[in-house]
Amino acid sequence: MLPTPGAHIHAHKLVDLLGAWRGGSRPSSQLLAESVRQLVLDGRLPPGTRLPAERELAAALDVSRTLVARALERLREDDFAASRRGAGSWVTLPDSRRANEMHGGWFPSGDPGVLNLAQATPAAPPELRVAVERAQVRLVEQLGDHGYQPHGLPSLRARIAERYTARGVPTNPEQILVTNGAQHAFALVLRTLVAPGERVLVEHPTYPNALEALRGHGVMPVAVPMTDEGWDLELLTATLRQTAPRLAYLIPDFHNPTGVRLDAEGRSRLATALARNCTNAVIDETLIDIDLTGQEPPPPMASFTERAITIGSAGKSFWGGLRLGWVRASEEFVQRLILGRAATDLGTPVLEQLLLAELLDHAEPLLARRREEARERLEVLAAALREHLPEWRFRMPDGGLSLWCDVGAPIASRLAVAAEAHAVRLAPGARFSVNGSLERWIRVPYTLPGERLVEAIQRLAAAAGSVRPGPAPNPLTVPIA
Repeated sequence: MLPTPGAHIHAHKLVDLLGAWRGGSRPSSQLLAESVRQLVLDGRLPPGTRLPAERELAAALDVSRTLVARALERLREDDFAASRRGAGSWVTLPDSRRANEMHGGWFPSGDPGVLNLAQATPAAPPELRVAVERAQVRLVEQLGDHGYQPHGLPSLRARIAERYTARGVPTNPEQILVTNGAQHAFALVLRTLVAPGERVLVEHPTYPNALEALRGHGVMPVAVPMTDEGWDLELLTATLRQTAPRLAYLIPDFHNPTGVRLDAEGRSRLATALARNCTNAVIDETLIDIDLTGQEPPPPMASFTERAITIGSAGKSFWGGLRLGWVRASEEFVQRLILGRAATDLGTPVLEQLLLAELLDHAEPLLARRREEARERLEVLAAALREHLPEWRFRMPDGGLSLWCDVGAPIASRLAVAAEAHAVRLAPGARFSVNGSLERWIRVPYTLPGERLVEAIQRLAAAAGSVRPGPAPNPLTVPIA
């Protein structure tokens, strides 16, 4: 099924994206079609994007309308565009059925020989064992009760609220709902605010499991491409205005997978755009604690707008095995979430909540060491990539736990398949895409110990040597975190 036409890209914006598409040669429909096709494969022109009218684009490019019409015809022949009378033309992706089948997942074996670069999750910190012992003592106080806490334990909610207040966003415990991870938190918000068939704006690329939640709820994602430096706020604002999404899902703090952070000015502009279009936004702060800049952070999005519904997680900061997350929102909205929660679960395990409360009581030394460990491993990974895969390009992230690497050709899914034969598990760029593009990109986490990272890159370089451009196979549907 072809994507429904979505946001419209203006001719001047498409000209900017195309850049020097002529390459010094005489303009031709073939050159124009190939340049547009590359924008689609790179994810900078997401499927569903409405293309400018032929006359408008011809004027902006300073070419004949006939040349533009022939380029569009080439794109339609190759299934990179579709047209309908009265609706104009929009971007598509060849074999969209394959794109839809790449999602879901199988679970990897426990083979210790496989180096897993598909999941950006650190191991548990040594402080966890002591925290478990303290939590067990606190558990005795809970044993006389029924154990069901749909809001979450009051002691944990108070600690989470205190952390928001310390960041400049006054918060009381009634504004916090404890969930079974940030993914659960997002799913609860989605069920509460969005009906099947409605639109949700997302960054492109974005976190794959958020896309899975949208697909599972029958929601239409509207993708706004990220630039090399982060967010295109002009395009994001225009897309909000044109598509009127019911909700936005955004990661302004160490975006997954690119690792960039939106500055204070950008947050202010984003908040204004959300307010003008009456759009609420889920702000995913899962990676907020993995700040590698050493600089004063910008204020949280919740300090710029009441339309920010913040979700957080203990998974990246402490340990994924805790399976704990939370929502910060208005008291009224938290009550709405609780009323709908019984459709999915009846609360969060008590012992894990006690354990997280203990970790939060002694969080700063632990998190400081987490950040230092991440910096060291990032340097090891970057050095290994420069030595063994020098043709790859990447921007050093502001924070988070992964590098977003341009591998130089649309081979990412083929590379992921080849890497399996070398006992390396990868998440190709297509997994972070709304409709299976981003074939030039690979996410490479730096959560393994340094020596294992070097070994993984050496194996990956060997796999890359066997891969040549060609039709992409289905990307391996490994679970991603």
